[in-house]
Amino acid sequence: MTHAHLSTWIIALILFFVALGLQKSGKDKVVHMILRLFYLLIIATGVMMLFFISNIDLMYVLKSIVGLWVISMLEMILVRTKKGKKTTILWVQLVVAFLLVLYLGLSLPLGFTPFM
Repeated sequence: MTHAHLSTWIIALILFFVALGLQKSGKDKVVHMILRLFYLLIIATGVMMLFFISNIDLMYVLKSIVGLWVISMLEMILVRTKKGKKTTILWVQLVVAFLLVLYLGLSLPLGFTPFM
């Protein structure tokens, strides 16, 4: 399940940058809708991973909340960019949340553990 979760994250990040690049030409609707599907897949695989843990620690809950923060920042950046509004603070939040979720994901015992 960890590989499915990680794969959906990687594909979602690629789709995010593709959708961001296609916004100038106005052909980003399909990619953006597929990206939203991948948001749901990320959440679904994350919830399934939580159900497989016998003892859910507070750090897993924190990682889940920060993961939802990353997803919301990705969506807000795309929507606000399309509307022509400033996104600087959203980019800063995305970087902070992404680094935090990456650290938590790699330091917790479930999945890959290079920091242990």
